[in-house]
Amino acid sequence: MIRTLHEGLLAEGVTVPIAKLCAWFGVPRRTVYYKPTKAAPKVDPRFAEPIKAMIEQEPSFGYRTVAWLLGFNKNTVQRIFQLKGWQVRKRAVGMRPRIEAVPSVATAPNERWSTDLARVWAGKDGWASLALVIDCHTRELLGWHLSRCGKATTAASALEHALISRFGTLGRVDREFLLRSDNGLVFTSRHFTALVRSYGLKQEFITPHCPQQNGMVERVIRTLKEQCVHRHRFESIQHATRVIGDWISFYNNRRPHQALAMRTPAEAFRLAA
Repeated sequence: MIRTLHEGLLAEGVTVPIAKLCAWFGVPRRTVYYKPTKAAPKVDPRFAEPIKAMIEQEPSFGYRTVAWLLGFNKNTVQRIFQLKGWQVRKRAVGMRPRIEAVPSVATAPNERWSTDLARVWAGKDGWASLALVIDCHTRELLGWHLSRCGKATTAASALEHALISRFGTLGRVDREFLLRSDNGLVFTSRHFTALVRSYGLKQEFITPHCPQQNGMVERVIRTLKEQCVHRHRFESIQHATRVIGDWISFYNNRRPHQALAMRTPAEAFRLAA
């Protein structure tokens, strides 16, 4: 704009320095003299097209997951994400006070499991409660149960599902390991605590108002909601159960984890076993 105005004034016989015009209009001089030295980078359609197809199908996937599933170099995928503006927008995180405590991690399978409840809208059946049990070492979702009630029986069913999934049968386990949860009424109830003891597990509870101490299962609940629950309009609890079950199978057997060196939870368990 400044350069065009300067040329127009010269054509009319008026001489005004470009510096003065820039000062009048509040435009930096370097903007007037700037000349692009490189053409806009091009994106190879051999990479862009399958990446676009995958993120249209799964818009919450990050570049590492996309790169692993497509077999592409992660730096190439990240560059295409940046050029195309396909990054998932993240919520800004401000300064939050944290209480130091032992996180929900484990050094081997079956050392510490973690459990929690989440709410899922199930259409005509209203709100349903989803109980999850995760192995804190392999990040494998071992057990889950979706029901209309959020009572101790829901959490108990998820725990029994996890025991069958890991050990093949119900019964007292050979070794005592930890089951971490929050201090909710479900997990502190007499029914649930007695069931945990009967199978030879030991309960541990996080500090009140410190959900980060149970962060592993909290994070997988967020992932489940972002990549499954929020992307479907469930018609009934049966519909929700079918869709969530398919996603959990994908999560355990096909979805890579950066914390597991881009392995799936099933692969991490086979390597650690």
